[in-house]
Amino acid sequence: MPRNHLFTAIIFFFAAFTVSCAERSPAQTEPDTTDSIPGTSRPLFRDFMGLNGHVTLKPDLYKQVCRLLRSYHNISWDVKAPGDSITIPNTINNINWKRDVYGPWKAAGFETDICMQFLGVGLGNPDYKKLWAGHEQWAYDYGKAMATYYGPSGAEKLCTSVEIDNEPGTRFDPALFKTLFTKMAEGVRAGDPQMKIVTPAVAVKADPYSQGLNDLYGDKEILPLYDVINIHTYPTIEKSANSENSWNRSYPEDNSLQYLKVIEEAIAWRNRYAKDKEVWVTEFGYDACTPEAMKHRKDWALKLNWQGASDLQQAQYLVRSFLVFATLDIRRAYLYYYNDEDEASFHAASGLTRNFVPKMSFWAVKQLYQTLGDYRFRRVVKKEADSLYVFEFVKGNDSRSLAWVAWSPTGARTHEQKGYQPRVVNAELHDLPSLPVSVTAMSTTSEPAKEVTWEKTGVTSIRLPVSESPVYILFQAVLEH
Repeated sequence: MPRNHLFTAIIFFFAAFTVSCAERSPAQTEPDTTDSIPGTSRPLFRDFMGLNGHVTLKPDLYKQVCRLLRSYHNISWDVKAPGDSITIPNTINNINWKRDVYGPWKAAGFETDICMQFLGVGLGNPDYKKLWAGHEQWAYDYGKAMATYYGPSGAEKLCTSVEIDNEPGTRFDPALFKTLFTKMAEGVRAGDPQMKIVTPAVAVKADPYSQGLNDLYGDKEILPLYDVINIHTYPTIEKSANSENSWNRSYPEDNSLQYLKVIEEAIAWRNRYAKDKEVWVTEFGYDACTPEAMKHRKDWALKLNWQGASDLQQAQYLVRSFLVFATLDIRRAYLYYYNDEDEASFHAASGLTRNFVPKMSFWAVKQLYQTLGDYRFRRVVKKEADSLYVFEFVKGNDSRSLAWVAWSPTGARTHEQKGYQPRVVNAELHDLPSLPVSVTAMSTTSEPAKEVTWEKTGVTSIRLPVSESPVYILFQAVLEH
């Protein structure tokens, strides 16, 4: 999926991901419904919510919003070129991954997924094919060294999973990538069999940033070499007469998007061809910069009328994305990104913090994590398009401790913001497990969440206002019927 974000690392400038959206087509098979997945097999939210990070991430700040981190780990930081001496955990630019990154992350309670990114020795280098020529065994050795040192069975136990590249898509030479994936995966298996191996970004239909699942990952020789199918998805709008480009975004429940469909397609493919594999979403997100930054749009962002979401919309749409993802048969979802520098550009304003100062989205995601961290998705109570969503969550496996989350699944496309009036529903909810012990609005500041006024309309019915910001309804115990 698309990427275009620049940020400053500890002692150097790290350039990442200049990318674009690509069209996708419907899957060949129908996705499973949520009812087909037992509630007790769902992950708890604390084991579901993740965040993409890098060397400047401040563990004590971001541990408030999740315990899962994904790291962009450039192979070209570890070595100048394939074939060079492997000096894990020291890099050629004076970073020590244990001391400076994964050690502090682990000390703060994080579980880390390493994305072994080929940037610099892959598509970022026009001579990448020459760089890898004759170094197939080195790819094996590198994978083994990474797993041995960082893996969950090693002395350090710093990381639990590893991805083999980020977004090679259809741009990377397919024969070379198959060789490198095979060798690295075999090396990881030899170094630590307990370390999960994650594919790069994939989809049922390949595009420049996602490899096709049918092109490689159903191969009987490749199937044993990975554990997780990896999806990148962004709520981008297809270019049309009403949209100047494919860079603007919409709210997560917008049925015109491929946002959720690409996940459903991958799940259906997995169910048919690779039933033992997990599915993760390792990138999704929304940009939100300040009005002042928008005044300084430049280059393509100005020419093509790129628009970000508001800070409030970013908060709403990230929380709602996590909630909707929870209904699908995926094990993890990592949002992009931890921090930004208020740049008016695609993927450059996706942080939960702006210059490490929390945005509204930080407080909203923190509330979600802390409120539902011990809960797992149980069922859809109500799902009315353009009107009202209500989902039920259960605390662990205790069927008597429940929570409902309600919201209006509506919003504005980022290029259609002018004059938009957010929807508020005067909702009547029936057949509650009991009367609520608390009903709170979505947080957007460090202040305690505000209580939402509700009225009882029956023994197990209430009426309350529900907006595009999710409302949390907690129950102490279910009633005996």
